[in-house]
Amino acid sequence: MFNGEPYEYGAGKYVIVSLDLPSTSQVIQADRDEPLTIFIMDLRPQAIASLLLETNEAGKLPADREFFVTDATPKLLDPVVRLLRAARCPDDLRVLGPAYQREILWRLISGNQGGLIWQIGLANSSIAHIARAIGWIRQHYHEPLNVADLARLSGMSTSSFHRHFRAATSATPIQFQKTIRLQTARTLLWARTGSVTEIAHRVGYESPSQFHRDYRRMFGTSPRRDT
Repeated sequence: MFNGEPYEYGAGKYVIVSLDLPSTSQVIQADRDEPLTIFIMDLRPQAIASLLLETNEAGKLPADREFFVTDATPKLLDPVVRLLRAARCPDDLRVLGPAYQREILWRLISGNQGGLIWQIGLANSSIAHIARAIGWIRQHYHEPLNVADLARLSGMSTSSFHRHFRAATSATPIQFQKTIRLQTARTLLWARTGSVTEIAHRVGYESPSQFHRDYRRMFGTSPRRDT
């Protein structure tokens, strides 16, 4: 679930996540005969940037939405499978792994989500700047948020930061922080790490009643009923 919209992400599909956006997921199919296997690879801007220098294409436009599921082509799956096989042998992974990862990045650049890869690889892209702000919010979600300070951290004016942040996350910085707070609170409630009031304060709420209202609005139930 991302921004209230469900996505089914199954075998032979892939997604590019350019920012650490709040989402929730649930396994809907897995058993002994067909266990769930997920392959995740970090997309390092430096590695992408070096490949962008090798292409003759003009910079691709970014996707017009933040998250979508794409079919993986045989050309993309092939180096992924070789990388997984190499992972069985530490020496193979050390020697061959970087080349396989480079090939995977190249296939992603030329794929349907190549625009997102371009943005990740460009150090001065808006995504790179907004990623700094998102990282700060995730680490300091329980602290008061000052938008002007985040704008400076991102190297933007306040108005430009607001515009780029909303374009990247479909939320304002305050709304984004609230989502992180509430998702963290729900995890803490399920783990029974404290009372509802204690957890509300722990994630940054000064008013337990406001926490109850926001929680019900996001999850459709009260925090006490959720526990």
